Amino acid sequence: MDTGVATRTRREFAIGGMTCATCAGRVEKALAQVAGVVRAEVNLATERAVVEGVALHPAELIGAVEDAGYEAALITGDSAEDRAREAEAARRARRALIVLIVSAVLTAPLLLPMAGIALPGWLALMLATPVQFGIGARFYRAGWHALRAGTGNMDLLVALGTSAAYGESLVVVARGGGGHTYFEAAAVVITLVLLGKWLEARARRAAGAAIRALAALRPEMARVERNGAEITLPVAAVAVGDVVVVRPGERLPTDGIVRDGASEVDESLLTGESLPAAKHPGDPVIGGAINGGGLLRIETTAVGGQTTLARIIALVEGAQTRKAPVQRLVDRVAAVFVPVVLGCALLTFLGWWLIGGSAEGGLVAAVAVLVIACPCSLGLATPTALMAGTGAAARAGILIRDAEALEVAHRVDTVVLDKTGTLTEGRPEVTEIVPRGVGTAELLALAAAAQQGSEHPIARAVLARAEGLALPKPEGFHARPGLGLTATVGGRRVVIGNRALLAAEGIAPALADEAAALEAEGRTVMWVAAPEVVGLIAVMDQVKPGAAEAVQRLRQTGIATVLLTGDNARSAGAVAQTLGIDAVRAEVLPEGKAAEVARLQQAGHRVAMVGDGVNDAPALAQADLGIAMGTGADVAMAAAGITLMRGDPSLIAEALAVSRATWRKIRQNLFWAFFYNVIGIPLAALGLLNPMLAGGAMAFSSVTVVSNALLLRRWRPR
Repeated sequence: MDTGVATRTRREFAIGGMTCATCAGRVEKALAQVAGVVRAEVNLATERAVVEGVALHPAELIGAVEDAGYEAALITGDSAEDRAREAEAARRARRALIVLIVSAVLTAPLLLPMAGIALPGWLALMLATPVQFGIGARFYRAGWHALRAGTGNMDLLVALGTSAAYGESLVVVARGGGGHTYFEAAAVVITLVLLGKWLEARARRAAGAAIRALAALRPEMARVERNGAEITLPVAAVAVGDVVVVRPGERLPTDGIVRDGASEVDESLLTGESLPAAKHPGDPVIGGAINGGGLLRIETTAVGGQTTLARIIALVEGAQTRKAPVQRLVDRVAAVFVPVVLGCALLTFLGWWLIGGSAEGGLVAAVAVLVIACPCSLGLATPTALMAGTGAAARAGILIRDAEALEVAHRVDTVVLDKTGTLTEGRPEVTEIVPRGVGTAELLALAAAAQQGSEHPIARAVLARAEGLALPKPEGFHARPGLGLTATVGGRRVVIGNRALLAAEGIAPALADEAAALEAEGRTVMWVAAPEVVGLIAVMDQVKPGAAEAVQRLRQTGIATVLLTGDNARSAGAVAQTLGIDAVRAEVLPEGKAAEVARLQQAGHRVAMVGDGVNDAPALAQADLGIAMGTGADVAMAAAGITLMRGDPSLIAEALAVSRATWRKIRQNLFWAFFYNVIGIPLAALGLLNPMLAGGAMAFSSVTVVSNALLLRRWRPR
């Protein structure tokens, strides 16, 4: 579809009435056929649909879902709507439990003949009929909708199987007895399916606990200072620039900057950091965190969907909604699953009747085939594991943007690491000043004055060291990314940068031996020329405490590490040697970082790039997997598949570890989903599995898959 240059929009809907993977496929197909839709994805586990396209009209999309036989409601992100959906889900769960209990009470007497207690045919009919057509009406309705759409689903299989067993039994009773009835088989199958769906719903709700825990962090009200008075407002009414007052023990209503007060703030549910963080005037804070014992006045910097909490929730929801590539294969299998099962059931009946001479035996075997074959577990295998895995990761401060990132992460064999801000603190300090023909103070003042227009961390380090010195205003400031800068100070043209900048400017690199000695100690050295070299300034960025352990953990898992930096080769080499990094790519300009990543990919490596700055964004996008430090630039996080909420390098290995754990669960779930059907259908066809056992196995298959995925909730970072 040619969408021209029209704006592409995204809508999300809550979908009701789905019971298996084929239902999700039908809803997806119905949405995809609406005019303007470019992409539609439906997730059975979360019961949500994501639609992207041009000129989307929610009413049309909802109508398409309803025409397919399901329910749909637009998700707006309003907290009141979220609570209403939660309340409705709780009511449905209670109703489902009541229906299950009633079904079990009616079904239990039908099992008395198995204990040697005879049950009159008319009484069995009276007990089985409300189960079949009252409690089981949902299967007929959903099965009919599937037939009208030209497809099949789990409900159709259950409806056909139980109807055959009930119909055969009804004929026996109508003839006055004399034959075996299967009322108990039909009723037990319905009851077991309802039990399985109830257990499955409970487990799915547990898998989505991470999202609900994050959403619960949103305070409803905020205490705001306006016109000299303190008033209480809904959080939605708070504006950027407002000053909010947060008392001890309260949750912070918005993101902001501390203006007055000091306290310790618990951000554990947002960043995974177990210890409270000390906050003082000038420090940033995150909405949803819990204030400690101090009173804080906070200037609001973000509201609504722009807050850190809202973006975290959006990232986690997005990861749980999007399909992993492996799920697309499962969807294709599910699309043909029901027709194949119906064919197997027909062949089973004909085989028993024509070859074995037993129409009754053929009917029982065919019913067992219909009942045990359930595409539910296939549809739940991948999304429930993704829900549990991304939720566990979020609790540890690891935000996974989409399922593709999670699937790629477990195959990574090479991690490329930026230096500044990733492995180091990103707060360099001046360690040595080496003047040449000028005084130390004059050299420092000249360098600091020229860098007043720069936001580079090294420039901030020089300005901090020059605090208290009189600095003239620079003129003609020009930044040279990856090289340094030029400026005019007091009528003198000043060049500050690395060897490459000196070469570009035609300046001889004096003090080369001194520079080499400093670089060998891990210092970053800048030459200062005006117009000839007048000295060196060396800075040192401290390596983060957990960096060496993080690199060691990556190497222990067989992952190669590469340091990629614009810093000089000697300084980069010293850092790499200290941390145990395998290879170094130094003096790489920002535009060259993506090319270095591409070179590794061309050599056959699966590459993860870890960075935090604007200049890392192209490399993050080029890599098979981008991992951004949450303490860095927004553009870096936007280009990355995984964001680490803390600037802790150890989370790099944890992000890959949770990916591998999730992928293992997906493989296990798909194995069990196929195992039940590959083993169960032949057993049922051979008459070795009666319909009641088949119903129990079918229900148990879905519960097994979801429960196995829930084991991921126990994952914790080392």
